Amino acid sequence: MYKRYIKRWIDFVMSLIGLIILSPIFLILCLWIKLDSKGPIFFKQKRIGIHKTNFNILKFRTMYIDTPKDMPTHMLKNPEMYITRAGKFLRKTSLDELPQIINILKGEMSIIGPRPALWNQDDLIAERDKYGANDVKPGLTGWAQINGRDELEIDVKAKLDGEYVKKQSFMFDVKCFFGTIISVIKSDGVVEGGTGEMKKEGKSL
Repeated sequence: MYKRYIKRWIDFVMSLIGLIILSPIFLILCLWIKLDSKGPIFFKQKRIGIHKTNFNILKFRTMYIDTPKDMPTHMLKNPEMYITRAGKFLRKTSLDELPQIINILKGEMSIIGPRPALWNQDDLIAERDKYGANDVKPGLTGWAQINGRDELEIDVKAKLDGEYVKKQSFMFDVKCFFGTIISVIKSDGVVEGGTGEMKKEGKSL
């Protein structure tokens, strides 16, 4: 009942309320992005949705317009050189993700779920197939995001997404939600170009 009906209802109501309450912040960020560098305010990118269908994710633009398209940040040789001044703050605070509230309202995403992979991230998509993580709606945040985020190796991230699929419930979503707030405040796991940093530094979950 929760997975089929209640979760979608909660997603819709909370994202609608969030959009209304955060609208002043949206306007301020839109103005800042526009004044900071040339290019559009929003950034669209093809991502993998539920059952490996495609959709366009929305973000505030954090990179210059000459950045290579459809390339994960960790694959860029020097990701810092492509990030705008406003973008550094937006990415560190995760405010660049706010426009995904619109994706949630449209039913393309959920508040909690595996982060949607890029359409060409074949390694991550294949790993998630092992755990059924491609068969749930992707989320604004999720279990992997509060357990390492950019620091995680692909296989570890997919395994955590699989854990979410197994444990998915109202209380587990609440745990992920409040865990995300704590992670954002502490900027945990934010490493530009940093996939696998946890392994490199000898960290453990």
